[in-house]
Amino acid sequence: MSILCNADTRLIIQGITGKTGQFHTRLSIVYGTKVVAGVTPGKGGTDFDGVPIFDCVRQAVVEAGGDASVIFVPPKFAAEAIMEAAEAGVKLIVCITEGIPTIDMMRAKEFLRSYPEARLIGPNCPGIIAPGECRIGIMPGHIHAKGTIGVVSRSGTLTYEAVDQLTRLGLGQSACIGVGGDPVKGTDFVDALKLYEADPGTDAVV
Repeated sequence: MSILCNADTRLIIQGITGKTGQFHTRLSIVYGTKVVAGVTPGKGGTDFDGVPIFDCVRQAVVEAGGDASVIFVPPKFAAEAIMEAAEAGVKLIVCITEGIPTIDMMRAKEFLRSYPEARLIGPNCPGIIAPGECRIGIMPGHIHAKGTIGVVSRSGTLTYEAVDQLTRLGLGQSACIGVGGDPVKGTDFVDALKLYEADPGTDAVV
C-alpha cells in the first residue's frame, strides 16, 4: 500500500466545474481514482460526469465520505480553499494552484497548525500518484509503473522526467510526490523522506 494515498482514497475535487478541474477529474477517474465529490459554491445539487457537486467541503465529507481533496481554484481563493478543507476534516489536501499570494499562504500555514492531522501538499505542485492505485493532481498517469522506488521533487517537469526514465528502465515507483516550488508550502523534502522511510514498500528514494 502506498504512502499518503491508495486505491481506497476517496477524493474530493475543489473547483471541479472549472476547465482544469474538469479535465483532471476525468483523467483521475480513468486512472481508477475514487472521485466521490466535487465542490463549487453555488453549484451544489448538480453533478459532473456523475460526480455529485456540493457547495462546501464539509458537505462533501459528510455526504460523500471524502478523505482527500485536490484544489483547482484561482489563486485569490486557494488559501481559503485549503483552510476550508482542513476545517472540514480532510486529512490529505493537495493544492495544484500556482500564484497564490505569499501572505495568503502564510495565513493558511498558520491556520493548519490547529489541524495537525491535515497534511498539505503544495501549492504550485503537480500532486501525487500511487502508481496503479490513485492519481491526485496533474501528473500524467501513463508514465508511471508500480514498484518500490519513491520519487519526490519540487518541479513537476523534473518529476515526470525522473518517473519516465525509471519506468523505461523497468524500475517501478511506490509513490511519486511533487512538493511544489513555492516558498511557503505544506510538505517539504524532509517531511516526504520521513514518509518514505516509514513505508515498507519503498526501497529507495530519488
